Amino acid sequence: MIGAGLAFGVSAQAKEQMGEMVELKSLPAAVQQTIKEKAAGGEIVQVKREDDTNGKWNYEVVVKTNGKEWGFEVDPNGKFLKKHGESKE
Repeated sequence: MIGAGLAFGVSAQAKEQMGEMVELKSLPAAVQQTIKEKAAGGEIVQVKREDDTNGKWNYEVVVKTNGKEWGFEVDPNGKFLKKHGESKE
């Protein structure tokens, strides 16, 4: 019974965080421009399309600057949404 509950919890989380890794060059020009501007010369580590349960999505970007990773989100039209803090690595 506990195992089934854990499995359900993991699958529910996966549905909330659906998405896929994408190549920067495959994104619309406005999205690429915003990502490059906000990365400000840092290394773009990854770009992931994150879908929500309403059928909308944003791009989650991870950047490495001075050895520290941080992230931000951009909408499909290239609008900057929010910055995330540094990772603990």
